[in-house]
Formats: sequence, C-alpha cells, structure tokens
Amino acid sequence: MKLHAADLKSLTPEIFRVFGSQNALLTAGDKSGCNTMTIGWCQLGRLWSIPVCTVYVRPERYTYQFMESHDYFTVSVLPASHKQTTMQLCGTKSGREVDKVKACGLTLCYGAGDAPFFDEAEWVLVCKKVYVQDLEPACMKDGTQIQRYYEGQGWHRAYTGEVVEAYIK
Repeated sequence: MKLHAADLKSLTPEIFRVFGSQNALLTAGDKSGCNTMTIGWCQLGRLWSIPVCTVYVRPERYTYQFMESHDYFTVSVLPASHKQTTMQLCGTKSGREVDKVKACGLTLCYGAGDAPFFDEAEWVLVCKKVYVQDLEPACMKDGTQIQRYYEGQGWHRAYTGEVVEAYIK
C-alpha cells in the first residue's frame, strides 16, 4: 500500500481546493462488496468534540444502499489527473450496471470496519457513522442557489461520520 497512516491532528486537507477542482470518491461496503461514487460536496470539522466528515447521498443512488447497510464509509481524494477518467466514470455510471472499481483500475484497500478505499488516493478519511438525517425542503431558508440541485430529483440524506483513520501519500 502506498498510503500511510496519518495523525488526524496534523492532517489539514485543502478541502475547498479539492472539492472545487479534484472532487473525491465516496465508498461504502466491505470486502464482500462495495460501491463508489464521485462526490463534489463534503464537510469536515469538529462536532461533539470529535473530528467528523459529512457526506450527502440521494436515495436513488446505488451507493445509498451500501451507506444504509454499513457502519463505515470512506472519502478518497484522487490526484487531479483522475478528474477526466475515474471521476467522470464514477460520477456518470451506476454501480448497478458497471463495476466501477474494475473499470477504473483502482486498487482496493481496507480500513476500520473493512471500509474500502483506494490506494491511488492522495489522502483518505475512514469514517464511522454517528448521525444520519434527511435534508428537508421546509428547512431551507434561502433556497435560490440550492433549488437547482433538486429539480426533478430527490433530496439528499446527510451522513456524519467520526473520522477514525486517515491516510496520506
């Protein structure tokens, strides 16, 4: 494995740069099966005095069933060179029809809870779910910029996980 364990206290990923240019792969499952999807949204910080990562998945997505049935998930940030290949495929194809890991030539590794992530990543967060909640249209205070993400589609479910492991190159 090319990645090595990182101390969470010293890991300071450039979250705004990464999610504005590189994006990441959200992966859930275990050694018996998993799915991954490109994400452009993520939140990192501290909540309840623990380091957390919050990701968002619509119920229509294949990854949703893996998020629901497993306690762990991972966020893998791949180099920018993967944007037009891996990120494009994993953001436009469903794992119901395509083995995205195989199609992209990614190397699976496993963290806590057998959570799958990718050795090609620049950095990885392994998270244990601590809170799950559906986003509700009635809770939007000013939805003018947000509404375009929901036209004709379902609302996301937010998954907040405690960051229990981190890996960097």
